[in-house]
Amino acid sequence: MSSEDLVRAIRDVLSAASAHTGSEDSVVEKVLRGAGIDRRGQAELLSVIRRHRDELTRLRRREHELAALFSSARELAEVHDVDALLSRLVGRAHEMMGTDVTYLSEFDAVSRDLHVRKTVGSVTPQFQNLRVPAGMGLASRVADTRSAQWVSRYSDYLGGAHEDNIDDAVFAEGIISILGVPMLSEGRVLGVLFAATRREHDFTPEEIAVLSALADHASVVLQTANTLTQLQKSEDEARRALGTLTAHVEVRDRSNVVHQELVHAVLLGGGFAQVADTLSNALGRIVTIVDSSSRPVASSVGLGVDSVAINFPPAVEKAISTSRSTGHCCHVDDDSIEIVSAVTAGELFFGAVLLSTGEMHLGSVDERTIERAAQVAALLALQQDAVASADRRVRGELIADLLDAIPERRRDLDRRARSHRVVLNDLNTVLVVVVEPEHRSTAERITASYFAGRGLVGEHAGVLAVVVQSGDLLPTASDLRVHLISVLSGPVLVIATPPVEDIEGFSRSFDIGHRTARLLDALGVIDDAVTTQAYAPYMVMFGSDPEALHGFIDETIGSVIEYDASHRTDLVLTLRAFVRNEASPTKTARALNYHTNTILQRLDRLKSILGDDWRQDEPLFRISTAVRLDELRGSTLQRHRPTS
Repeated sequence: MSSEDLVRAIRDVLSAASAHTGSEDSVVEKVLRGAGIDRRGQAELLSVIRRHRDELTRLRRREHELAALFSSARELAEVHDVDALLSRLVGRAHEMMGTDVTYLSEFDAVSRDLHVRKTVGSVTPQFQNLRVPAGMGLASRVADTRSAQWVSRYSDYLGGAHEDNIDDAVFAEGIISILGVPMLSEGRVLGVLFAATRREHDFTPEEIAVLSALADHASVVLQTANTLTQLQKSEDEARRALGTLTAHVEVRDRSNVVHQELVHAVLLGGGFAQVADTLSNALGRIVTIVDSSSRPVASSVGLGVDSVAINFPPAVEKAISTSRSTGHCCHVDDDSIEIVSAVTAGELFFGAVLLSTGEMHLGSVDERTIERAAQVAALLALQQDAVASADRRVRGELIADLLDAIPERRRDLDRRARSHRVVLNDLNTVLVVVVEPEHRSTAERITASYFAGRGLVGEHAGVLAVVVQSGDLLPTASDLRVHLISVLSGPVLVIATPPVEDIEGFSRSFDIGHRTARLLDALGVIDDAVTTQAYAPYMVMFGSDPEALHGFIDETIGSVIEYDASHRTDLVLTLRAFVRNEASPTKTARALNYHTNTILQRLDRLKSILGDDWRQDEPLFRISTAVRLDELRGSTLQRHRPTS
């Protein structure tokens, strides 16, 4: 055989060996016979050609697999949608493995269950949503051993426990052979990648290697997704922490600004109004400061001319009491007031700071700011009390010297009065104000403010003495009483004394007013505005001993009062009308709207009680005086009108 024939024969053998027609061996044998090779040589060469052909086929398949893996690796870097990437990986594994069903199950590290996440080739919803409990089936075996596991006939699988739901899903899908490889990351199981056939099949090492490589890619995807989730979570937490820190810093800065402004309120004399305005501007709420009697002393929206005590709901009163006992601000379950803080200094209670509801949330720093404002308000209250106490002491000494009977104490009064912006020569009236002892200092403060620059006010001899200028005594007394009642919760008695002509007359006027106050106290008159002239006759008789008037009344008409009480009659009323109507039965009947005979019958009954001479001048004068005093003291009981 020539060299050309040999080359041609070898070429024909190689061409026949690399062909994929299904009759490669017969073609090779024919070429070898044509080359003159005996049967034995033909068998040996044919065996070698078969091995090389199988290796070439394997290499080509490997090349295809590597190309697919490289393509998968590129997608890992290009695709950011985890679900889409897992779907592509499972789809590529399905193509490369040539199996009927390919699916990926994700591992739950807490419950150790595996649930199917992606499938290709599956036709039943039961299988597509399959959850494999821990320790059950081939999947759990793969997860536990962290190595590839396969079975050529799943129904005969004995490597792990079977579970009815799993077996039913596998049977419904028609799966017979299953290969599963673990998806690992740093020794942790992330899931399992499966390839399954609907015919019996023995999986080769090459198939296991290819599926394992794809499982590694899937592990990268899941690990990347978990890492990104953790990073996003950490970023969110960092943002929240930064937001919280920023908000806290802003609140602290706002609190520091408020603190500085509150300090200025004390140092520069801004008063309660500046405290309310500062707190309102910082916290976005209406702020009201009340004193111990719940009367507003400042508000961020301004106060009316006559600020009266506020009648708070029980919830607000309870919150103020709680804040007073704890020393901290207290939230209120109320539609208009959100939070309160008591204004205290030790055991002293000066009032409260009240904040309305608002849009901005109040945190712990804001609550400390409110408490700080309450402390500043307490300092202002102490400061004002100290100033008021000193001023009250000076005014008390001035009033005492002015009203004292000793002339020597009135030296240099003009100069001292001018320091209070008062000219003594302009004053002509003394008002005596009687209130309950616990309200006396408040009444003094309110009265001093009411007559600011127009008079002198001070406590003297157990009452409040007011020296002012007045051209109309009773209206002046009535106006002062109305003003005091709007603030105080108790009764107020204001007594106007006669005008004085010189500085020496103030002492005498006060003495008359003070004795009249004692007389009215004995009569039980505690809430009125009167003049001393109205009680002058009774002052002549009982001014030195007011308590003696009770004995006089009882001695004079006590028998009539007792008769009315025991017989349910109204003879005292008839007697009062009789003395007011000039002792005329006819006028008395007309005044009481009775027949004259009825009045005559009652007068006869009075005669039997008071004596035959009760209508004589002297007895009638005494009886008239006693009736008037009894009416003034208000001790006459309610009586029923008689039937006859």
